[in-house]
Amino acid sequence: MPETSASDSASEHVAPSLVGEEYEVEVGPVAHGGHCVARTESGQVLFVRHTLPGERVVAQVTEGRADSRFLRADAVEILEPAKDRIEAPCPFSGPGRCGGCDWQHVKPGAQRRLKADVLTEQLQRLAGLTPEDVSWDGTVEPAPGDKVAPGEVPAWRTRVHYTIDADGHPGLLKHRSHEVQRIDHCLIAAPGVDELGIEAREWPTLASVDAIAATGSADRQVVLTPRPGGRLPLVELDREVSVLRVGEKDRAVHRVHGRDFVRERADDRTWRVGEGGFWQVHPQAADLLVDAVMRGLTPRKGEMALDLYCGVGLFAGALADRVGERGAVLGIESGKRAVADARKNLADFPRVRVEHGKVDKVLPRTGITEADLVVLDPPRAGAGKSLVERIASLAPRRIAYVACDPAALARDLAYFSTTGYRPRFLRAFDLFPMTQHVECVAILEPAEKGS
Repeated sequence: MPETSASDSASEHVAPSLVGEEYEVEVGPVAHGGHCVARTESGQVLFVRHTLPGERVVAQVTEGRADSRFLRADAVEILEPAKDRIEAPCPFSGPGRCGGCDWQHVKPGAQRRLKADVLTEQLQRLAGLTPEDVSWDGTVEPAPGDKVAPGEVPAWRTRVHYTIDADGHPGLLKHRSHEVQRIDHCLIAAPGVDELGIEAREWPTLASVDAIAATGSADRQVVLTPRPGGRLPLVELDREVSVLRVGEKDRAVHRVHGRDFVRERADDRTWRVGEGGFWQVHPQAADLLVDAVMRGLTPRKGEMALDLYCGVGLFAGALADRVGERGAVLGIESGKRAVADARKNLADFPRVRVEHGKVDKVLPRTGITEADLVVLDPPRAGAGKSLVERIASLAPRRIAYVACDPAALARDLAYFSTTGYRPRFLRAFDLFPMTQHVECVAILEPAEKGS
């Protein structure tokens, strides 16, 4: 009798893959992540994309095994459509295609209601908070001009990352995949990106092209990432453009032609954003968020404010302008180039200081023991318990939390509640139409202040 190795024995016990299996299901509520929840007849959970709550669909499994806690699936046949379903305007949207948009098949108003449902569920599940608890009216506000009719798509995305396929054609990645969906036009790309004509060209030596169209200036920029050993092509696009490249060895961004920054416009100021650095993607986002944050904080002359994860200084500048010459602002940012840009952007404010480093490391080293106001705009993962506790220890009269992820926001609001801070109000903005993403601004204050 032949011996059975440990690896043979282990492989015998691996549950079979269910990829490709199809289930006819009733679709339940929307969930965080751009999908809805359903269950197979055996009770296994399905996270189904390209569907809507209340629909009956045929769901085809895209990830998971028989013993998986949940399966991922696409709705490949709609048996009973929801009233909010429309024909997807984008020809590249749908099962197995581009992963950039989640809700192309949904009426615009219904997309915002889905986002509100997700935010409501995350607040309840992770923080035990209702919309009433955070003084939120339950709506997700569209940006001005984005309220379009069903079948229309706002062209809002001012920064687009194109991945180049093996044949040199640009495209966008499929959902949870490194496979490229070749495209000739992205409906959500802003006109300034579309005008460059990137999709009409071949890029055989490149791995990716990042296109940036500044808001409030004519600046256009592309950041090229060559394939290993690939030569940089001569870039001839349909508009004048500055060119940067990502180094093969150091992965740093280097200037090839033109400026190494773009000029953005917000809060009646011009901001330089260098080397493909972070700026809000929606052309109206910066102004909308500054307005929401400043209205919530109501800065007063002479106050001390912190801007944590300050980027190129957008909120720090808005605070400095409002606290005046007797006030002071400290910004902290981990990106080296962003810090350099912030210092240039804010050079006319003598009482603004910008420190470089990770917020949770730098803030304790500043020696600051109190602050009047705090703007907290963390990355998608959120701030975390220890940083929340550090901020609360400074006893600010108000905190503005800017969040791009409902789950991270809810977790951090729960941490804040243990430190004696509660939401004064919350606003949600649809700054990423056709996608699952939503931007929130929560204003917090000490609980004992009451309303």
